Amino acid sequence: MRRLALLALLLLTTLAIFGAQQPAQNQPASTNDFSGMYSFTKEGEFVQINIEEHGKVTGFVSRFGDLPSDEGAFLDQFFKTASTDGTSMDFTTDKVHGVWFEFHGTVGRGEGKTPNDEAYYIIKGKLTKYATDAAKKTTAQARQIELKSFPQDAGMEPQKRN
Repeated sequence: MRRLALLALLLLTTLAIFGAQQPAQNQPASTNDFSGMYSFTKEGEFVQINIEEHGKVTGFVSRFGDLPSDEGAFLDQFFKTASTDGTSMDFTTDKVHGVWFEFHGTVGRGEGKTPNDEAYYIIKGKLTKYATDAAKKTTAQARQIELKSFPQDAGMEPQKRN
């Protein structure tokens, strides 16, 4: 009986040791805090998303102006409203030069293996661009979009001491 108990203890210890050494990529990734920078509609444009305490979401879209008066200029459009439940992401930006954006989508893991890889998180959904012209006529253009996370700055991680 003692030998059986010892064998069971040895087996449980071995399972615990090897189970603790499983690579993190085999475990499901949490999307509770997917804060960071994401690609937007054009090269050089991005979305900054910050998941704060109690699930509050803040951020902004940084994009190139496309009107004759602001063409090529960088415009920052802060989130007027934003929310997430960890699997969905919604935001509406402030209006800048008569243009604002509305996004509704889902958050998931991408192809990146670690947060230091591009596309560790991907947010897919519908982006609607609203524009109001001089005659106060508003138009809407909707399309499906994929926002890929930028690699996190490896220099931001605490350095290990010897």
